[in-house]
Amino acid sequence: MDIALLILRVVVGASMAAHGAQKLFGWFGGPGMAGVGAWFESIGFRPGLVFALLAGLAEVSGGVLFAVGFLGPFPAALMLSVMVVAIVTVHLGHGFFAANNGVEVPLLYITGAVVVAFAGPGMYSLDQLLGLDSRLQQVPGWLVLAIGLVGALGNLALRRPAGAQVPMRRTGRER
Repeated sequence: MDIALLILRVVVGASMAAHGAQKLFGWFGGPGMAGVGAWFESIGFRPGLVFALLAGLAEVSGGVLFAVGFLGPFPAALMLSVMVVAIVTVHLGHGFFAANNGVEVPLLYITGAVVVAFAGPGMYSLDQLLGLDSRLQQVPGWLVLAIGLVGALGNLALRRPAGAQVPMRRTGRER
């Protein structure tokens, strides 16, 4: 089981971190802060650059901490929070599959986060190496996931949609 948790954490966490790096730095073909900020504005998150920065930081830090198994279920809460917001604001209404911009990919991130929040990061983690695993496992997974949902709901409450969604574009200034 520990090897399975390690594989899950590394794949899901590294993918989430790369997703955030697209926002923050324009890496991996991403639009960078200017592009994401403008897009966030178009879907009602104002100021767009602030929301883009917060989303990118949550994705990168949550993904890296999740991948290395540090701080128990708390990185899962960050991932859950940003992916719930993504589902509600972007993917809902497009069906299930990613090919149609559906909920498939964010739901997979959420599923990985939930599994690790309840199972713990496993033996091959920084928490285990640093002796934090037993203390962090005393925090119930459902409590941490509730924190992630409250964060998502708070973010959604700040949203002020004004018009139609525009596609995210690279501006050329991200590099």
